[in-house]
This record gives sequence, structure tokens and C-alpha cells, in this order.
Amino acid sequence: MPKIFMLLLVAALVHCGCNRSLPAADSELQVTRTKVMSGLSDPWDLVFAPDGTMLFTEKCRGLSVRTLDGEVRRLFGTAGAVLAAQDFFCQGQSGMLGVALDPAFDENRRVYVYMASNAGGTRTNRVVRLKVDKDYAGISDRRDIVTDISFKQSLNRWGGAGAHSGGRIRFSPFDGYLYVTTGDNHDGPLPQDLSRLGGKVLRIDRDGNPAPGNLSPAGGDPRIFTYGHRNVQGIDFHPVTGRAFVSEHGPGHDDEVTLLAPGGNGGWDPAPGKGVSCPADYCGYTSNNPDGTPTPMTDLDRFPDALKPSWNNRGVSEGMSPCVFLKGSHWKGWENRLAVGFLRGARIELLEMDAEGMTVGAAVIAGLPKERIRSLVPGPDGALYAAIDAGEIWRLEIVVP
Repeated sequence: MPKIFMLLLVAALVHCGCNRSLPAADSELQVTRTKVMSGLSDPWDLVFAPDGTMLFTEKCRGLSVRTLDGEVRRLFGTAGAVLAAQDFFCQGQSGMLGVALDPAFDENRRVYVYMASNAGGTRTNRVVRLKVDKDYAGISDRRDIVTDISFKQSLNRWGGAGAHSGGRIRFSPFDGYLYVTTGDNHDGPLPQDLSRLGGKVLRIDRDGNPAPGNLSPAGGDPRIFTYGHRNVQGIDFHPVTGRAFVSEHGPGHDDEVTLLAPGGNGGWDPAPGKGVSCPADYCGYTSNNPDGTPTPMTDLDRFPDALKPSWNNRGVSEGMSPCVFLKGSHWKGWENRLAVGFLRGARIELLEMDAEGMTVGAAVIAGLPKERIRSLVPGPDGALYAAIDAGEIWRLEIVVP
């Protein structure tokens, strides 16, 4: 191991205040798995209130709550919810997706969701802010704080309407702003188009206004934090540095984890290059180059300053979806690893990073059933909670020797 790398790794461990031995390179994290909920319909995301109450989304139903006594109540979405949303609809990969709580939830009771809407006769993705009462029985004060996130309107060669909508939303505990991930809609020019919000990571305040310091390039929408993305499905913030990392799945190759920087270009450009023709002007699954090489997830030839991936699975796409850092000393040597969930790959992988945010090792959580992992969230009890497409929510707790 080069001396400079050893120094960086040691510095990272000292900086995080960790006094632990790292797991062996070929080790696996052993956990106990408890089934918390079952019988759900496409659960997509979840979040815990400070009192331990769990709120969760189902793609085609909406937002629900599971109270501390185990009662489940539908709060917002289709008919039968406490607050029905006449404009809400579910199509393809779109519907009621991400959910987040305001950092001051105890005081303002605000909940945020990412949803598909046909308000005004136009189908878009949007971020909606709501207010839930103290006993989680009532929900009100709807305000749509972002209304113009791109939505795939119709079927084409590459898939149905509603594809590639992104949809994860998370508040950073470091800067207090809301980060919103979006997708490319199978629209070739969209990721590099700075006037539209698809294929981007947005960074906004609680009213939907641009956060300061986004550094969107000249002429770009000021809500854009980074651009040039394919379909970001996960985002979380390093427990020590506070820097944002995203996970997104590739077009048959190269799922990627990327460390973001303000104004950064993720390097995804599925628009046809000069002399190239692709159905629907989308070269995401073919080639945007005359030489026929596959369109790269991070095109460093076109964009030499693009954000370089921290990790990719080199030539394979397994539907990378959520990501979350393991926080707390109870995770032992796995603390501060990035847990990444896969859909087709049906596993949770743990990435170890150096001081520069580059992945230097990977392991898996052992012994889990092969299921599509849709969401990963830390619980107030320190455990890791996973929502899976099969309609369940799991609680995963480390096995301590």
C-alpha cells in the first residue's frame, strides 16, 4: 500500500474520532433481520420522527404512518387517505416516492414528499410540503414547493411513461437544505440541459427556493446543485465531512456512487453526438459516439472535469438504488461505511472510503434473502431499516460477537 494512501486513511480515521479495527477485506457484516411490516404495495421510502413514529410511502397509494402502538393510517394520496390528492397518480416508475421530515419537525410538523402530479392537466414530478398534527391523525397545509420536475410523458423504444423520475429527497443535517434527486426520463438532451430539472440533484430551502452556494453554471436554473445524472435513486451525507454522495444505476453497465460538489457535472450525456442517430434521440442504451462504444456513465472525454465516481461495478448494472451511511459506534468496524442497496442485484453492499471519498473496499451484508432493496434508512434505535419491493420493511441489527 502506497505510503501516501496509508497516511490519508489514518488521517480519516483520526478525524472521525474512531478507535476501531477495520473488518478484514473478505469479511461480511452479520446482522439479525426482523420483519417490521409486510403486505405493503411497492413501499418506496420511509422516515422516522423524533418520537420513533415511522412514516412511509407506497408508490401507488401515497403517504402513511405507523404509530408507536402499531396502528397504520393512510395520510395523503389516493382515495381513502386522510387527505386525498386529486392530482396524484402512479405510472411506471413514478408515483409517491421519497419522503423527508423537516429538521425542525418537532416544532413545525412539516413532512415533504416527492410525487407525480397531473395538476393543471400537465404531468410532472413535484415536491410537496404538508403538515401532520401531533397525534398523526390529521394532515393539512399542502404547499407544492417544486412543481416543474421533468416527467416522461409517453412510451418510446426505451420504456414506458413515468420512467426515470429519480425521487429521493433528504435534508442534510450539516447545512439544513433539502436535496432532491431527479431522473433523465429517457430524454437524451435532458441531463446536460441546465434549464430543466431532470437528470439533476437539486438543493433548495424549505420553501423551494434555491440554496446559496449551488454554483449552477451560467444560465442554469439556480436550484440545480449538480447535473449530468441518469437516475439518482439514493443520496446521503458523510457523517464526518457532511459531503453528499449519490447512488444511481447504469444503462446495462456501471452503476455508480459519486461524491458531489456544487456545480458539478456527473458526466452522463445520452444525447446523440455528431453523426449519430438513436431512437427518440436517446443513446443511453446504445452509443452516443460514431465509434459505437457504449455511452459512458461518466464521460471524461466530453467532460474532463466531470465528477469522478467513487465506486462503480465496472461493466455491470444491477439496479443500484438507495444509499445510507452506517452511523454510530455500535456498528463497530463498519461505522461510516456506505450501505448501498440493489434492485436486480438483490443485496446490500458496504463501501469503505478513504479521506478523499474514493472507495477502497467493499463487502456485503450476509445472509439476507434475495430481494429488491428500495430504501435504506437509519432508525432511532440505531438499526438499519430496509424497504423492499416485495412489500416488506426489515429491521437489520449488527450481530456483536
